[in-house]
Amino acid sequence: MENLVFVTGNRGKMLDAKNQFSAFEVNLDWFEYDGKEPNVNDIEYISKFKANQAYRLTGKPCFVIDTGFYIENYPGEPGFPGAFVRRAIVNQGVSDLLEKMQGIVNRHCQFIDCLTYYDGIQFKTFFGVSHGSLSYEKKGRSNVRAKSDLWYVYIPNNHDKTLAEMTDEERDNREDGHTCAIKEFLKWYTKNGAERNGVARYED
Repeated sequence: MENLVFVTGNRGKMLDAKNQFSAFEVNLDWFEYDGKEPNVNDIEYISKFKANQAYRLTGKPCFVIDTGFYIENYPGEPGFPGAFVRRAIVNQGVSDLLEKMQGIVNRHCQFIDCLTYYDGIQFKTFFGVSHGSLSYEKKGRSNVRAKSDLWYVYIPNNHDKTLAEMTDEERDNREDGHTCAIKEFLKWYTKNGAERNGVARYED
């Protein structure tokens, strides 16, 4: 199988993908690019839109990963920011986010990752979900694997540390019931594979 191409401008996402790919012994190429996002609060729609962009840009079978962040009891807008994490600047403005959430008891939130692979003919989409809660203050160390500043305020279920407070080993092996879009994709990809001519032959 040829190397897979991951199109993203997020270094943290790329490092996480490399870590996951090494366990499956699948080679990965990084094409550094942040695609344009349609103004739709639908993570799957955005992911497919950007996968199509990525394929047109690279001319090769490739994949993208988009992440939504949903705060259950955000004041006046339950589920905020949803698929608009980057545009709402929530990932870089966590201090403002914590101030907005002052006095809110229900701090449940979740990440939803949507990975879309596109070979120029068919889309394949995989999801990963992590449930947790917002901390009351920003905590943790700087980490090159951090996908956004939300790592400093997100505490996975069954844990008392933010993602940024955890070691790489603790984060990778946390027992919070989360699912991983990359792992689900790699299970499918290594089973179904891709032809060397760049056109995937697979079954659902």
